Amino acid sequence: MSRRSPGDTHAGTGDRDAKASTTDLAARGADLASRRTALSFQRTRMAADRTLMASMRTSLSLIGFGFTIYQFFRYLRESAGAAELLRSEAPRNFGLALVLLGILMLSLAIWRHVAFMLELRAARKTCVDLSLIPGDDKFPVSITLLTAALILMLGLVAVVGMAMRVGPLH
Repeated sequence: MSRRSPGDTHAGTGDRDAKASTTDLAARGADLASRRTALSFQRTRMAADRTLMASMRTSLSLIGFGFTIYQFFRYLRESAGAAELLRSEAPRNFGLALVLLGILMLSLAIWRHVAFMLELRAARKTCVDLSLIPGDDKFPVSITLLTAALILMLGLVAVVGMAMRVGPLH
Protein backbone atom coordinates (compact mmCIF):
# COMPACT_ATOMS: atom_id res chain seq x y z
CA MET A 1 0.00 0.00 0.00
CA SER A 2 1.40 3.37 -0.91
CA ARG A 3 1.45 6.24 1.45
CA ARG A 4 0.34 9.69 0.34
CA SER A 5 1.04 12.93 1.94
CA PRO A 6 -1.58 15.70 1.88
CA GLY A 7 0.26 17.54 -0.91
CA ASP A 8 0.20 14.48 -3.20
CA THR A 9 -3.50 14.77 -3.97
CA HIS A 10 -2.79 17.35 -6.70
CA ALA A 11 0.23 15.64 -8.26
CA GLY A 12 -1.71 14.74 -11.42
CA THR A 13 -2.87 18.34 -11.87
CA GLY A 14 0.67 19.69 -11.66
CA ASP A 15 1.77 17.37 -14.46
CA ARG A 16 -1.10 18.57 -16.65
CA ASP A 17 -0.22 22.21 -15.96
CA ALA A 18 3.42 21.56 -16.87
CA LYS A 19 2.38 19.85 -20.12
CA ALA A 20 0.00 22.72 -20.99
CA SER A 21 2.69 25.25 -20.19
CA THR A 22 5.18 23.38 -22.39
CA THR A 23 2.65 23.23 -25.25
CA ASP A 24 1.94 26.98 -24.97
CA LEU A 25 5.65 27.69 -24.89
CA ALA A 26 6.26 25.55 -28.00
CA ALA A 27 3.40 27.30 -29.84
CA ARG A 28 4.82 30.71 -28.94
CA GLY A 29 8.27 29.63 -30.05
CA ALA A 30 6.92 28.40 -33.39
CA ASP A 31 5.05 31.69 -33.86
CA LEU A 32 8.18 33.72 -33.10
CA ALA A 33 10.25 31.61 -35.50
CA SER A 34 7.61 32.14 -38.19
CA ARG A 35 7.68 35.90 -37.63
CA ARG A 36 11.49 35.97 -37.73
CA THR A 37 11.44 34.08 -41.04
CA ALA A 38 8.89 36.53 -42.46
CA LEU A 39 11.09 39.42 -41.35
CA SER A 40 14.09 37.81 -43.02
CA PHE A 41 12.23 38.05 -46.35
CA GLN A 42 11.71 41.78 -45.70
CA ARG A 43 15.40 42.24 -44.83
CA THR A 44 16.41 40.43 -48.02
CA ARG A 45 14.07 42.64 -50.06
CA MET A 46 15.58 45.78 -48.53
CA ALA A 47 19.10 44.48 -49.19
CA ALA A 48 18.18 43.99 -52.85
CA ASP A 49 16.91 47.58 -52.94
CA ARG A 50 20.20 48.82 -51.46
CA THR A 51 22.13 46.89 -54.10
CA LEU A 52 20.02 48.46 -56.84
CA MET A 53 20.58 51.90 -55.31
CA ALA A 54 24.35 51.37 -55.43
CA SER A 55 24.10 50.48 -59.12
CA MET A 56 21.87 53.50 -59.71
CA ARG A 57 24.40 55.78 -58.05
CA THR A 58 27.23 54.50 -60.24
CA SER A 59 25.13 54.59 -63.41
CA LEU A 60 23.90 58.09 -62.68
CA SER A 61 27.50 59.21 -62.15
CA LEU A 62 28.53 57.76 -65.51
CA ILE A 63 25.55 59.31 -67.29
CA GLY A 64 26.06 62.69 -65.64
CA PHE A 65 29.80 62.76 -66.24
CA GLY A 66 29.40 61.72 -69.88
CA PHE A 67 26.74 64.34 -70.48
CA THR A 68 28.88 67.00 -68.77
CA ILE A 69 31.88 66.20 -70.97
CA TYR A 70 29.67 66.38 -74.04
CA GLN A 71 28.13 69.73 -73.05
CA PHE A 72 31.43 71.28 -71.97
CA PHE A 73 33.20 70.55 -75.25
CA ARG A 74 30.12 71.52 -77.25
CA TYR A 75 30.07 74.88 -75.47
CA LEU A 76 33.82 75.25 -75.98
CA ARG A 77 33.46 74.48 -79.68
CA GLU A 78 30.61 76.97 -80.12
CA SER A 79 32.40 79.77 -78.30
CA ALA A 80 34.18 82.36 -80.42
CA GLY A 81 37.31 81.12 -82.10
CA ALA A 82 37.28 77.61 -80.61
CA ALA A 83 35.59 75.90 -83.56
CA GLU A 84 38.87 75.71 -85.45
CA LEU A 85 40.71 74.35 -82.40
CA LEU A 86 38.24 71.56 -81.59
CA ARG A 87 37.25 69.85 -84.79
CA SER A 88 37.60 66.38 -83.36
CA GLU A 89 34.50 64.42 -82.37
CA ALA A 90 36.47 62.56 -79.68
CA PRO A 91 34.99 64.45 -76.67
CA ARG A 92 31.47 63.88 -77.99
CA ASN A 93 32.17 60.21 -78.59
CA PHE A 94 33.77 59.80 -75.16
CA GLY A 95 30.81 61.49 -73.46
CA LEU A 96 28.39 59.37 -75.48
CA ALA A 97 30.31 56.21 -74.53
CA LEU A 98 30.09 57.07 -70.82
CA VAL A 99 26.34 57.70 -71.07
CA LEU A 100 25.86 54.42 -72.95
CA LEU A 101 27.93 52.57 -70.34
CA GLY A 102 25.76 54.05 -67.57
CA ILE A 103 22.59 53.04 -69.41
CA LEU A 104 23.88 49.52 -69.98
CA MET A 105 24.92 49.13 -66.35
CA LEU A 106 21.56 50.42 -65.10
CA SER A 107 19.65 48.16 -67.51
CA LEU A 108 21.54 45.11 -66.26
CA ALA A 109 21.01 46.13 -62.64
CA ILE A 110 17.27 46.56 -63.19
CA TRP A 111 17.05 43.20 -64.98
CA ARG A 112 18.94 41.43 -62.18
CA HIS A 113 16.84 43.16 -59.49
CA VAL A 114 13.57 42.14 -61.14
CA ALA A 115 14.77 38.54 -61.61
CA PHE A 116 15.89 38.31 -57.96
CA MET A 117 12.65 39.82 -56.68
CA LEU A 118 10.59 37.33 -58.69
CA GLU A 119 12.61 34.48 -57.15
CA LEU A 120 12.19 35.95 -53.68
CA ARG A 121 8.45 36.41 -54.12
CA ALA A 122 8.12 32.79 -55.32
CA ALA A 123 10.05 31.51 -52.29
CA ARG A 124 7.93 33.66 -50.00
CA LYS A 125 4.71 32.40 -51.60
CA THR A 126 5.87 28.81 -51.10
CA CYS A 127 6.53 29.50 -47.41
CA VAL A 128 3.11 31.15 -47.03
CA ASP A 129 1.40 28.23 -48.80
CA LEU A 130 3.13 25.77 -46.45
CA SER A 131 2.04 27.93 -43.46
CA LEU A 132 5.66 28.44 -42.47
CA ILE A 133 5.24 32.21 -42.37
CA PRO A 134 2.19 34.44 -42.01
CA GLY A 135 0.90 35.89 -45.25
CA ASP A 136 -0.49 39.08 -43.74
CA ASP A 137 2.63 41.21 -44.24
CA LYS A 138 2.86 43.21 -47.44
CA PHE A 139 5.55 42.84 -50.07
CA PRO A 140 5.15 46.07 -52.08
CA VAL A 141 6.67 47.07 -55.40
CA SER A 142 10.02 48.75 -54.87
CA ILE A 143 10.10 52.54 -55.12
CA THR A 144 13.80 52.12 -55.86
CA LEU A 145 12.92 50.11 -58.96
CA LEU A 146 10.56 52.84 -60.17
CA THR A 147 13.26 55.47 -59.60
CA ALA A 148 15.79 53.34 -61.49
CA ALA A 149 13.37 53.10 -64.42
CA LEU A 150 12.99 56.89 -64.46
CA ILE A 151 16.78 57.37 -64.42
CA LEU A 152 17.04 54.88 -67.29
CA MET A 153 14.52 56.92 -69.29
CA LEU A 154 16.46 60.10 -68.55
CA GLY A 155 19.66 58.41 -69.75
CA LEU A 156 17.94 57.29 -72.95
CA VAL A 157 16.72 60.83 -73.62
CA ALA A 158 20.26 62.11 -73.04
CA VAL A 159 21.85 59.58 -75.38
CA VAL A 160 19.31 60.25 -78.14
CA GLY A 161 19.88 63.99 -77.77
CA MET A 162 23.64 63.54 -77.90
CA ALA A 163 23.65 61.13 -80.83
CA MET A 164 21.06 62.93 -82.95
CA ARG A 165 21.92 66.41 -81.69
CA VAL A 166 18.26 67.11 -80.94
CA GLY A 167 15.95 67.18 -77.97
CA PRO A 168 15.67 69.09 -74.73
CA LEU A 169 19.17 68.22 -73.51
CA HIS A 170 21.09 69.27 -76.63
